[in-house]
Amino acid sequence: MPSAEYPGFGRYVALGDSQTEGVGDGDETTGLRGWADRLAEHLAAAEPGLRYANLAVRGRLARQVRAEQLAPALALRPGLATVVAGFNDLLRPRFDPAAVTADLEAMFAALTASGARVATLAFPDIGRIAPMARPLAPRVADLNTRVRAAAARHGVTVVETAGYPVSTDPRLWTADRLHAGPLGHERIAAAAAHALGVPGSGDAWTHPLPDRPLPGAPAAVAAELRWAAGFLGPWAVRRLRGRSSGDGRSAKRPLLLPVAPPGP
Repeated sequence: MPSAEYPGFGRYVALGDSQTEGVGDGDETTGLRGWADRLAEHLAAAEPGLRYANLAVRGRLARQVRAEQLAPALALRPGLATVVAGFNDLLRPRFDPAAVTADLEAMFAALTASGARVATLAFPDIGRIAPMARPLAPRVADLNTRVRAAAARHGVTVVETAGYPVSTDPRLWTADRLHAGPLGHERIAAAAAHALGVPGSGDAWTHPLPDRPLPGAPAAVAAELRWAAGFLGPWAVRRLRGRSSGDGRSAKRPLLLPVAPPGP
């Protein structure tokens, strides 16, 4: 329950792209859950009256999150807002880290000025998840540095999952290696709850998974080729056609609603 140490937030609004929407945790038939939904469950356990909205839409760039989600988020008067965007940008050939950071900082500034507590995430090194993506590692590090600086200027909480080796364990990620799986979303939510000081949270999310045998070189190469053919190729084709996985989609939870207890 809310207390002097944890006054509670009352309203939680999540802004972002596919990770915040929950892609990788559930499906189109059963519905997506995702780390933001799971964080809302942590919050609701501490303050049962919490209401939660999720404005995130897959495929959105940082400028699109700002243009499409910031005003609706402000209208909901959140006590807590999470803003996670920029990963789709850094995958693009013409990545502009300064422009991405400017869009993120504008959202940080507007939301904190409204009185909301704001949190964001540092991105893990994608090269440790998908070896063929290792050339993107400097971009990830640069964006994280910029986001941390922008967050510091506005008192935004940075959830530092990237600093722990478990964050790049393949078992936390889906087969496309770009989206967290259920266990990954669970760990991100636990990390966010811990960073926000939610009662009952702790650092268990930092603990490594049990050891497992590593694949030999031939199996590893075969896995990379399957990933390139199954996921990297189709993604590149969509980019060339100017299409996005989020085309025609809208927010899954645009209104503030009570949080249901977690399912099994």
